[in-house]
Amino acid sequence: MHCPFCRHPDSRVVDSRTSDDGATIRRRRQCPHCSRRFSTSETASLSVLKRSGVSEPFSRAKVISGVRKACQGRPVSDDQLALLAQRVEEAIRSSGVAEIDAHQVGLSILQPLQELDLVAYLRFASVYQGFDSLEDFETAIARLRAEAPEGGEPAASPVV
Repeated sequence: MHCPFCRHPDSRVVDSRTSDDGATIRRRRQCPHCSRRFSTSETASLSVLKRSGVSEPFSRAKVISGVRKACQGRPVSDDQLALLAQRVEEAIRSSGVAEIDAHQVGLSILQPLQELDLVAYLRFASVYQGFDSLEDFETAIARLRAEAPEGGEPAASPVV
């Protein structure tokens, strides 16, 4: 790590702490040449491999943007969308891979979205899984009903 003050090519770690949600490490460093201190922040990079072959950094904002379209007109708040994006990122990071296929990102969105709002889930799934006919919708709805607890519709998260 180069010193930002004198550009010396080495530094000594004085203190390390995890910050945020544990995904970032903050290190306090000291330059052996000029003795000045500075902080660095380290995060594990997570990349998404697109169908075109291009790799780009994972973005919670892109997850929210894609899900927001499915939630249009539904009683889903921005806070709930942010929480969903966080859950998706945590699920992907827990898999332990540094690069994930875009298709896998979409699959990891389906379960949290189903728990959040069933109509939004069906909208997202219909586009993401390429529903071609009414039978595809009927099959998805039948599966949701089969998974529902006794007494009717599957329980959706309350609107906050």
